[in-house]
Amino acid sequence: MTLRPPHEVADVFRQYGASFRASHGATLLPEQRRVMRAIENCRTAALGGHVEACDACHFKRIAFNSCGDRHCPKCQSLERARWLEARQADLLPVPYFHVVFTIPAEVASIALQNKRALYGILFAATAETLTTIAADPRHLGARIGFLTVLHTWGQNLLHHPHIHSIVPGGGLSADRLRWIPSRKRFFLAVRVLSKLFRRLFLEKLDAAFRRGDLGFHGQLAHLADPSAFAALLADLRKLRWVVYAKPPFGGPKQVLAYLGRYTHRVAIANHRITSIEDGAVTFRWKDYRDGERKLMTLDAPEFIRRFLLHTLPTGFHRIRSYGILANAHRAENLAVARRLLGVTEPPTNRLEHCRTAAETVEILTGVSLDRCPRCTNGRMRIVELISKPLRFAASSPFADVWVETFDTS
Repeated sequence: MTLRPPHEVADVFRQYGASFRASHGATLLPEQRRVMRAIENCRTAALGGHVEACDACHFKRIAFNSCGDRHCPKCQSLERARWLEARQADLLPVPYFHVVFTIPAEVASIALQNKRALYGILFAATAETLTTIAADPRHLGARIGFLTVLHTWGQNLLHHPHIHSIVPGGGLSADRLRWIPSRKRFFLAVRVLSKLFRRLFLEKLDAAFRRGDLGFHGQLAHLADPSAFAALLADLRKLRWVVYAKPPFGGPKQVLAYLGRYTHRVAIANHRITSIEDGAVTFRWKDYRDGERKLMTLDAPEFIRRFLLHTLPTGFHRIRSYGILANAHRAENLAVARRLLGVTEPPTNRLEHCRTAAETVEILTGVSLDRCPRCTNGRMRIVELISKPLRFAASSPFADVWVETFDTS
């Protein structure tokens, strides 16, 4: 448990959300309204909660419920911990590579108006590119597996869709009798990946247009005309699409630490916000053009607008596994790979039978959330459930109760 940061995304929404909805209501999508409402209410009386009392010194505190929304900076820590614990069983004692696939700005603008379709194409083109090139005997000649994570933001909160792929350095032979390793410092040629990725993405984009899966409005309305869309595709085929591979990780532990920074990220973490005042929000960001860390100040409505750019369609999965790590046959394929690599069974999932957040935190950190923070000897027990919003008056018996808050951004 850590102290609440001085400023949160929730604070911005609570102070300026109502006016933003009043002025932008016609353009807000239902999922964007839902995200705003969830973050505003997270860990407040609006979501209910419970009262706990120490069984030794009778100290009382209130714990309000979390919203659990995947866009909320405060609600990702425990989910990330559970997910990473489960992923330990998937790791192999081989080098791992990080490959990033990025689409041009012209395509990103289409994606902003067609998130479900374009993000789906981005996943599909990435997966087909990696599996096709890896299966080619001229490159690796193996069936590989990999994890992909969608990010839609840059450090300045503008729309920048890209896929992070975490790939084991090698794969199974076609007959599943050999593990074929990649070179230790090199996975696949990024120039080859880039060209195939561009072709596959544009083929799938064209097919989506022909099926009528894409919609265009505003400045992109002209693209509804087939000739204009065909001209755009022709221009996109001339561009260099960016695919780059980072150096391999040192081992499975480094992979887990890296995944923890990427898989359950949201557009901006609370700790990056430095001030909220006079109708503006200031936050830290890294300018990759010169590598410098800087401060950016945005009017509150513009900050909210940029944050909401990254709201995902309802039910859309932003973490996906492919190839030999695909969910359907992952356990079977990993068992074969471990046997061929001569390694023992993976570690057990310590959180598999945890039923509460407190149990999870205690297993991961050794810190008991049930121990009384005042006397440190007693245990906190739930004595009352809060099932509806409450307003605490000065005369309330809980007016001086410590309100439990968590920062998991």
